[in-house]
Amino acid sequence: MNTNGREQTVAQHVDNAKDAAQEFVEEAKASGQGLMDAVDLTARVEKNPYGMVAAALGVGYVLGGGLFTPTTSRLLRLSLKLAALPLVRDELMGLAEAAVDGVLDRTRPAKGKSTNRKEK
Repeated sequence: MNTNGREQTVAQHVDNAKDAAQEFVEEAKASGQGLMDAVDLTARVEKNPYGMVAAALGVGYVLGGGLFTPTTSRLLRLSLKLAALPLVRDELMGLAEAAVDGVLDRTRPAKGKSTNRKEK
């Protein structure tokens, strides 16, 4: 095979690869559009833009490999602590109310007894 024949073969391979890449891009665009239509992404973004930005950040973080990092571990611990705060607060408020009620019950006079004590 001469040099001119090799150049034509290489050019054909390049053209075939270019056509395959263009076809792949078109199929990917069609799939992406189909997914957007199925999920109704445009309406969701218009309805809740900040939520969709947060979702995109979360998906990017996970897909970017951030799931198993020390930062994620710290954020998870912090979020668990913050989620537990209302439960702990309610429990402490219940204990405090019970303690105050107990103190008030001891300081109130019993029913039927006089508050005036007479000395003998």
